[in-house]
Amino acid sequence: MEEFREKYKKEHPNNKSVSAVGKAGGEKWKSLTEAEKAPFVSRAEKRKVEYNKNMVAYNKKLADGDTGADEEESDKSKSEVNDDEDEEDESGDDDDDDE
Repeated sequence: MEEFREKYKKEHPNNKSVSAVGKAGGEKWKSLTEAEKAPFVSRAEKRKVEYNKNMVAYNKKLADGDTGADEEESDKSKSEVNDDEDEEDESGDDDDDDE
């Protein structure tokens, strides 16, 4: 679907509908022979194996009690916290100007 999506976007640059891309991709998939589908199926199987390995490792990490609380906050969390502090500073500065 990744390759099809890129090709579809080039052929239909004004189409922003996700459902239209999905529908066209489904129709294309149905029209392929088993031999044409084989490389995609093989790639999907490899990705599924990798996904399952990652999930086993993740679940083991959770079972061991490691919730990741020791790790730093995500960048989004940091920026949101910093934005809140900036807003407080700005509002404090405005109050000082009024006096």
